[in-house]
Amino acid sequence: MAADNPSQPRFDSLYQEVYLGLWRTYDRLRALEDELFAGYELTAQQYNVLRLLKAARPDGVPTLTLADRLVSRAPDVTRMIDRLEERGLVTREKQPGDRRIVRVLISDAGLKLLSDIAGPLADCHARQLGHLSETDLKRLSALLREARRPHEPDGSVWR
Repeated sequence: MAADNPSQPRFDSLYQEVYLGLWRTYDRLRALEDELFAGYELTAQQYNVLRLLKAARPDGVPTLTLADRLVSRAPDVTRMIDRLEERGLVTREKQPGDRRIVRVLISDAGLKLLSDIAGPLADCHARQLGHLSETDLKRLSALLREARRPHEPDGSVWR
């Protein structure tokens, strides 16, 4: 967003400058990740679901809980799980005591896919942020956590 007149401020406020800087950074970093995941016929959200399910093994995660744990909101978690199930990457189990609760589990094929992605994803993260020192990364992580803290619900793993 270049200003035509250099004497004009580029942003309406420091808040706007920081927010738009975050948005632009997300866009640039996400483009690298999207390119990687496309090679595996996955979206970033689908990868995140698989990652969460792997961490929950062997128990699986109820669908609604899974939706709450995603990095970003997904409008239709059920459809996303449908697609992963069609590919054999996850399975669903209805709970005997309450058939309304559906637990989602990662399959062996889902675990293999995560294993296949692990190296290329580590390389992608290094391309995204490898130019920053460990100290800078820790400081950035703390600043991001503090920026979102008042906007996260109580009990969120992201607080």
